[in-house]
Amino acid sequence: MRSAVSAHPVSRPRAWQRSRRAVAVLLQALLVVAFWAVPMARAADPQLASFEVMSSEEGVLLTYAVNGELSRSVDDALSKAVPLYFVAEAELFRDRWYWRDQRVANAVRVWRIVYQPLTSTYRVTFGGLSQNYNSREEAFAAISRTSRWKIAEPGQVADGSRHYVEFNYRLDTSLLPRPMQIGIGGQADWNYSVQRVQRIN
Repeated sequence: MRSAVSAHPVSRPRAWQRSRRAVAVLLQALLVVAFWAVPMARAADPQLASFEVMSSEEGVLLTYAVNGELSRSVDDALSKAVPLYFVAEAELFRDRWYWRDQRVANAVRVWRIVYQPLTSTYRVTFGGLSQNYNSREEAFAAISRTSRWKIAEPGQVADGSRHYVEFNYRLDTSLLPRPMQIGIGGQADWNYSVQRVQRIN
């Protein structure tokens, strides 16, 4: 009996120590997961700081400004001199009650931005013309806003009809090098886009 009684209290501390070690291992695993989860967090979705559509004698004019931050993956690619392509697209539609709405105009603008390590500058190409910027902020200011962009001619807006504009601004991953497109397929942190639908009359 004495041996049984003396052995019993010894087993409790051992079991308690094992459970304590298991809890410590679990906490360490949770800390590791939390540590790696922070860098992979997505950046906030871009937002339209301003957006205005105006119909005038010149045609349909669009003014907009986009504010947003790149995700860590996209930012890393840019810093490694991978060219990125940003696209602004505006489509003008006319309401039709008897059939799907008619698209009467479509306008697209494409910017290419690439970091140049030798000069520590950002090169932006648009419409065949290129310009260098000393900072990323200056470069993105040039590609993320447009003033009085003509997206339709005056005659394309029919009198007595209702029209609206569908706008989309996005990072176009389909223009990246093919091997890179395969590597980032399905990764949410490469989704960078903002949309707006607005009537003009």
